[in-house]
Amino acid sequence: MTAQRQREARSFVPFEGKPGPGDVVIIGAGLAGLFTALKLAPLPVTVIAAAPLGEGASSMWAQGGIAAAVGEGDSTDKHAADTIEAGGGIVDTQVAHVVADEGPDRIRDLLSYGVPFDRDLEGHYVLSKEAAHSEKRVVRVSGDRAGAAIMQALIAAVRNTPSIRVLEGYEADGLIADNDRIEGIRLIRSRTHGTGSYVFVPASAIVLATGGVGALFALTTNPSYAKGEAIAMAARVGAVIADPEFVQFHPTAIDAGIDPAPLATEALRGEGATLVNSLGERFMLAIDPRGELAPRDVVARGVFNELNAGRGVFLDCREAIGAHFKDEFPTVWSHCQRAGIDPAKDLIPVAPAEHYHMGGIATDLRGRTSLAGLWAVGEVASTGLHGANRLASNSLLEAVVFGARAAADIRAYLPHDRVGHFVHPRRVPGNRASAPEQRSEAIDTLRAIMTKHVGVQRSAKGLKAALAALKKLDESAADDTVLSNMILTARLIAAAALARKESRGGHYRVDYPAADPAFAKRTFITVEDLKATEAAPRASRSVSAAACRP
Repeated sequence: MTAQRQREARSFVPFEGKPGPGDVVIIGAGLAGLFTALKLAPLPVTVIAAAPLGEGASSMWAQGGIAAAVGEGDSTDKHAADTIEAGGGIVDTQVAHVVADEGPDRIRDLLSYGVPFDRDLEGHYVLSKEAAHSEKRVVRVSGDRAGAAIMQALIAAVRNTPSIRVLEGYEADGLIADNDRIEGIRLIRSRTHGTGSYVFVPASAIVLATGGVGALFALTTNPSYAKGEAIAMAARVGAVIADPEFVQFHPTAIDAGIDPAPLATEALRGEGATLVNSLGERFMLAIDPRGELAPRDVVARGVFNELNAGRGVFLDCREAIGAHFKDEFPTVWSHCQRAGIDPAKDLIPVAPAEHYHMGGIATDLRGRTSLAGLWAVGEVASTGLHGANRLASNSLLEAVVFGARAAADIRAYLPHDRVGHFVHPRRVPGNRASAPEQRSEAIDTLRAIMTKHVGVQRSAKGLKAALAALKKLDESAADDTVLSNMILTARLIAAAALARKESRGGHYRVDYPAADPAFAKRTFITVEDLKATEAAPRASRSVSAAACRP
């Protein structure tokens, strides 16, 4: 879809049309990818995984759990209302209600795959309350091991499903398209599995489930594979990108010089842990009456400003959890031990870290993008559920709800007699990647630019500086597609942030600190819009014509 057509439509338009023959391919092996594959069974599907299953997926690291209205006194309407309230005025309300309504059924699906959710002696779910939820509705496993337990169960289910073929050690670096239709995908072998470039064609359906953008920032809770490349790959062939400026920074990453930064789950604050500065002051109550359980963007800015003022920030769990810490939160306990901290007795140093991207490839309620044959699920997609600020523990829920919906749509879309495991990756001549040292240095520069100018707090001056620096960095990327894709995604985030002259949810502008009703709408942007922005003498004015459309 061209930028002009998108301007005329003034909204995201999902693809229509008929499929071609070929494999069903899922790129990514986190929760969204594996759940989609299982929901497609017994339809043959190929899962492309950059690392062995269970390694490199953000889902594996999720601590809090999965939100769903399964507790006594709760309702899906309450869950949807909390989601809409947290999203800063731009949540797609239909999507919020659909996801909340289907949440309990997806919990039952996970149970059927063997996920051992915590239950009490009467068989009821043990539920946690997290920030901005009106009820206890976060279903958990062993306190803070939800992500790992869910992934382990799904991996076992995938391994035992004959219709699912897993190809490990491949990373996608480009989509192959013709006339707004996706025909296949370009792959590269990871360094631990050899080298070389490959193509995987034909594909009748491709599902992108590659995760977020954490590795674009210097401090992140995401694994190193979360480089945001799939957003760039889709954008290069014309896909519409939605809400890229909205990046959520988790306020309590453990600040111990570890990359990626270990997460101190929000559930700790839900159990009564408090935030204090180096003067011993509990500063959040002066910022928001909800204190430590205010929305994540509010808490992240509170922590950021304390650090900027030269005061350290710490999570105090000693009284609220104390000696029970090791048993109730074993994952955080092990992270603290690695950093030389005893959280039962010591304060935990924390800082905001990139945690979740609300933006991504625009999709509809079926997971369809604007390009025929391409679906997106999980964090790489932007469904409209999260708006400007994701409600805690809604990410795993979105992954399974949209995984099931995309699978159902693919089943209805494809003629089953033309789908199967017909294709294997075929080696082809490829671009030569930068030397490891050169790429590493460029990525460090990229992460520094994004953290300094496109982080917790932003300004027009900083965003323009970021766009100029990123464009210059891109010119030096040569034929390194991994690096070039990372940079393009970063440019899309920065350009959309420059266009949104207000503060809303995870997007905070120090030069526009208030929300502006004129911007109470989602952003839709394409590569053509980005080029027009960077070519215009007054970039801050030009993007607004393409982004933030009603």
